[in-house]
Formats: sequence, structure tokens, C-alpha cells
Amino acid sequence: MGENNSQRFAAIDQGTTSTRLVITEANGAASVPFSVRHHTTYPQQGWVEQDANELLHNVQLCLTHAGDIAAIGMANQGESCLAWDAKTGEPLSPVIVWQDNRTSSTIERLRAQGLEQMTLDRAGLPLDPYFSASKLYWLVENIPAVKQAYQEKRLHIGTTDAFFLERLTGRFVTDVTTASRTSLMNLSTQTWDDTLCARFGVPLECLPTISASVANFGTLANGVPITASLVDQQASLYGHGCRNPGDIKMTFGTGAFMLMVTGDQRPNAPEGLLSTTAWQMDNSLTYACEGGIYHASAAIEWAKKLGLFHRYQEIEQFAQPPAIERELVFIPALSGLAAPFWDRSASGLWIGMDGGTSASCLCQSILEGVALRAAQVINAMPHLENSHARLSIDGGLTNNPYFVQFLADVLQRDVITSSFTELTGFGCAALAAYGANGSNLVIQNDEHIYTPKISVQLAQKWLATFDQALTFSRGWKKTP
Repeated sequence: MGENNSQRFAAIDQGTTSTRLVITEANGAASVPFSVRHHTTYPQQGWVEQDANELLHNVQLCLTHAGDIAAIGMANQGESCLAWDAKTGEPLSPVIVWQDNRTSSTIERLRAQGLEQMTLDRAGLPLDPYFSASKLYWLVENIPAVKQAYQEKRLHIGTTDAFFLERLTGRFVTDVTTASRTSLMNLSTQTWDDTLCARFGVPLECLPTISASVANFGTLANGVPITASLVDQQASLYGHGCRNPGDIKMTFGTGAFMLMVTGDQRPNAPEGLLSTTAWQMDNSLTYACEGGIYHASAAIEWAKKLGLFHRYQEIEQFAQPPAIERELVFIPALSGLAAPFWDRSASGLWIGMDGGTSASCLCQSILEGVALRAAQVINAMPHLENSHARLSIDGGLTNNPYFVQFLADVLQRDVITSSFTELTGFGCAALAAYGANGSNLVIQNDEHIYTPKISVQLAQKWLATFDQALTFSRGWKKTP
């Protein structure tokens, strides 16, 4: 390891739908030499699961394509979690994915007990099945093998990063950004909170050690060190070059998540938005303010499975005017509404259809619905309501020119896309480089600027129409 003179750095971006290897050179050039998709199952309504061994296999498969590298970073899904045997390393449960809402009734019980204000004060998060705590409680309470492992003191529980790191390096550890997504970490002290763990029913002694995001996470079998590990959205924030207070980005992956750097002081997030950590390095913690939506590219994939379109090129332009202008609206609440509503009773909804509505119209409305939900989050972010600052975006949906132009129109601000869209992987690799030798890598990238093409008044009209439609989606699903 000490003799490795390579100037190449790698990242494994283990996302919700695929696992990708990103390689970056010392000059900032980046590439994606390998990626592989994995399966997601839906065993019951509201349940979303993945196979931990399949995810680990795909991570290892990516590693075999990395070649000669000086160091590597790991980006993870964030709130997805599982249980495994501390002695054998074998999973004792499926991975419960962040989209899963099986713990809605647990969340409502805790809310009735008055726990929400405590989680906001201590963890910076509202009560929602999205976060890991209630999922971890469910694993211990409902899976006999997990309960038995706990009784026999051989249980490890945590987010997927801790599972991967332990299997790859033997270190049972997570980082501060991932721990901040559990509802169990005290955001002010960056340690597991005894009271929150007790109230959620999660055994603290079974959780991993919390580390900085740039640190020694151990070495792979080939001697390559893992020098960075963090949540994918925070890695993307770094990859966008957002390093100063007020810098913002939004990633349109399976879901869509916006983060704004707030500095070294914990932010007072507006109602409906989250206080979280951006990263910790050099013994310095950087905070962020966050808002997100559950379904972005996932809504497009869903439409493709329904047969509404077959090739992505079919939905990159439309002959007809915007669907919202024709009062055809789609609310992408397929798992409820995240920020700023946090309403799991909301349901996916089309409204405004008539005999002339075609599959193309429905696809158009889905793209617009994702953009309009993103606008709701962005407009709730502090200091942005009256700002015309540009917005840097990445993720799969940024390859769709109709979507990006519509987003610029409704936001009434310039929207910037990059020729290299895998900024999560680049950000993680750049942090790994920093951890290895103090390098400050900057992406080599070509930007495309989308400027608004409609009036402020028309944008406001579309947002008002969407807001009205959204009210009909709320309260439809009842908590079990």
C-alpha cells in the first residue's frame, strides 16, 4: 500500500437501482468503466426489499474492474438497512430499502407518544418510515433469526455501508453522514443518542462505530485503502463542487434530493426540511439543509414497466403543449410525500384526463410532476425563495432535455447540467483522494445551461395548479 504510486482514485456508488464504479484521474477526468443493476422486490404493499448478498456481490464485482488505484471511497443508499451475524457476516434479513413504509404504524404510535419533537431536536429529522430507526426496530422485533442473534450477543444491525465495510475490511463502522440518516444519532454530538435508541427500541450495542467521512475505513484484500465513506447525496454535493455556505445542488436519481451547504454550525431548518451533516474531514464537521422527494427516475421507470413508453428517446420531446397547461397533472406520491409535507397518507394521482389523453400525455405529465415536486422543495429552502441563483443538477433525469427545460421554467432560474452526470461517484472518489494524499480534485466537465423560457406569471400559474391537484392526493392511504 505504501508503494502505490497510482494517481487514479475510485469510488463505488452503491445506489438504489445499480452499483457503479467511478474512476477519476489526478487531473479530474472521470469515467464509469463498469456498472451493474440489482433486483428490488415488493413482497407486500409498501414493502421494498433487496438482497444483501447480491448487493455485496455487485460491489465486489465493481472492485474487480478498478485496476491500479491509490485509494477508494464508498457511497451508500443512506437509510437502507439490515441485520447480520457478527460472527459469520451472513445477512439475517433482507435489506429494507429507504422507500419502504412497513413501519408506518410504529411511527404513528411514536408520534402519539410525543417523540417527534425529540427526534427533531436531537437528530434533526421528523418521524417517518423513511429513516432507519423504525426499520431497525422492526428487524429485531419481527425476524426470529435476528432476535435469536441478539439474545446470543452476535447481532450487528445498521445501514448497508456498515455491512459492506465489515465484509470488505473487517471494520464495523459507519460514517457521520450515514448515521445522521437513522434518527438515532445526536446531530450536535455526532454520537448515538441513548434516549433515542431506547425510545425507538434499537439496541445501541449492536450499532456500528461512528467515524468521520474521510478516515481510515480499513483496506481491501489487495491492500488498497478505503479512505472515504458517506451517503450518496452528500457525496454528490461534494462532487458538484459545493463547498461554501449557500452552495446548492439537486440529484435526480431514484428519488430527488436537494442539499445546501450551511457551514460549521447546525442549521435551523425551516419546517418540513431537514438539518443534516454534509461530511466530516480534518476533524471539522460541515452541515447542510436538505429536502427531497421519494420518486423521480423511479416514477419514470414505473411508467416504462406499465408500457406507457418503450425507449427513453420517446419522452425527450413532445409535440403537444405542457400537460400542466392543459390541466393534466401527475402527483408522484407513489410512496407518499416527503419534504416539505412528510405525508405517507398521500397517493400517486393523475387528474385532468379526458378521452383524448394518450400514453404520451401521461408520460409528459410524469416528467412535469417530478419537476413541480422538486420546485416545491426548492422554494421551501431558506434564502432561495427570492434568489435567482443557478441550480446545478445531476442524475439520470438530467439526460432528458424536456425535463430540464421544464424545471428551469417552473423555477425561473438557470439550471446547469454536466457532461459527466455521475457526480456522486466523482465526489466520493475526490474525497477518497483527499483522504489518501490531501488532493483537492476538481471535475473536468462541460456545462449546459438551461434558461427559463416562460414568464414568471405562467410559472406561478402552473405551480398553483399543481398545488391544487396535490391536495386531492393527501389523506387517501390510511395507516395500518
